Amino acid sequence: MIKEDTVTRLLDNENEGGELTRKAVTLLAEAAAVQGTLHLPGVRDAYRWRLEQVVLLAGQALEGAEESLEAELLHWVLVQACAARAEDARYGAGQLSRGAQRAPTLEDCDDGWQRVEQIACTAEEAAVAAAGFAQRLNTDKARAMALRAEVAAKSARKTVQERNRAYTFHADPGFSFGEGWYLAAAALFAGLSIQIRPGAAHELQARRFLFDAGLEGALCPYRPRPASPKHLTHIIAEAFRADAQQAQVTLRTAFLGDESASAPLRAWINDKVGGTPGQKVLLWVRTGDHHVQRNTCFDELRQLSELVVNAGLSPIFFGDNVPREIVPPGAVNLTLCWKEPLFQGPEMRRAQLQLFEELRCRHGLLGQIGVTTAGMDGPALMGLPTLYLTREHNVRLGKWVGAVPGYQEVVREPGYFAIIRTTLHQWQQCPPRGEAITIEVRKVVTFKPSSVLKDAINK
Repeated sequence: MIKEDTVTRLLDNENEGGELTRKAVTLLAEAAAVQGTLHLPGVRDAYRWRLEQVVLLAGQALEGAEESLEAELLHWVLVQACAARAEDARYGAGQLSRGAQRAPTLEDCDDGWQRVEQIACTAEEAAVAAAGFAQRLNTDKARAMALRAEVAAKSARKTVQERNRAYTFHADPGFSFGEGWYLAAAALFAGLSIQIRPGAAHELQARRFLFDAGLEGALCPYRPRPASPKHLTHIIAEAFRADAQQAQVTLRTAFLGDESASAPLRAWINDKVGGTPGQKVLLWVRTGDHHVQRNTCFDELRQLSELVVNAGLSPIFFGDNVPREIVPPGAVNLTLCWKEPLFQGPEMRRAQLQLFEELRCRHGLLGQIGVTTAGMDGPALMGLPTLYLTREHNVRLGKWVGAVPGYQEVVREPGYFAIIRTTLHQWQQCPPRGEAITIEVRKVVTFKPSSVLKDAINK
């Protein structure tokens, strides 16, 4: 390695090359001095800029180096700078990959991963350059520095290769049951990959539902860091905006199948609902621990029930438990029915959807009202008119408004009960046509996503 007095003499060189060398050495020293504080705001950006300048200036100086010792010094500066750049790129690839996986749309996710790919390429280029300079120096220190660059580059490339494109179908009771509707629907529309955590409480039921829906080919081994479920509602909205009727037919064919509800299910429905004639409205109840601010307000639920009754309709309470005093005479209370064995077996998901279909086709169910709970969205995608209540505009589900037929958002603003009253009247004027709907839509249709959606998926 070059001796210290020789380095001093080279740095004191008054020619243009010497000036470039001095700047490169100074910037490299400044970069090394802040390596322990790279986590502080703005420090890493400045660090990265210095390394880029070192490589640029040292490369220019190397072209005009007049002495072999000056060239040796510049090679040593460059091998250090390139190794540091490779390690910085490895860090950047890891950080950006995590952000890309959490992006709100699939397009944003793919854009993020394209930048991760570019960063990985930067790491590889830096590693190749470091190896070349180390070969010229032919010293143990230089080779060790080049090895560090190589390891960093391989790590950055591994980050790209290990991208998990699959979405997790949650099969544990602690996760949102309704998220499964989103994933299965989006997979049918866009060919997404699906993974299920092995050993989940409802793994068997999830696999059965996906198999019956024709999605067994979408299943892949479980891996960490799956794609974000935030993408799913956007994909579904795109499909419905492209062709709402075809999208709905596709989902009904997959989720409901060709067979009618089982005899035990029909008998159970008749026992619970058969004694309540007339038109009905489903009122959803949510009392979960996740996002408690979205839970049902029982005072509001009481007023909704009164609106339904005053419109000459019968409320059906569904979902989590509801205080008995809120349920008026003549109403149907199906809360917590999803815990019964009939809705916990291998066909639990299809059984629940068939319950809503039976209520709609045979028992006068007109529509459903509730807070933003994903459980409502299965029947909503099947065509059940839906009105969901929210404190403010819901960016994620708002994409369905105007795309999914009958899907309506009501923000809790002055006068919102008047909107609900009007909606109930509209539902009464256009009741479902009964069993003919179910027969008509059960034909096999292959959905063809829009070109925009195809481009996003195939990136």
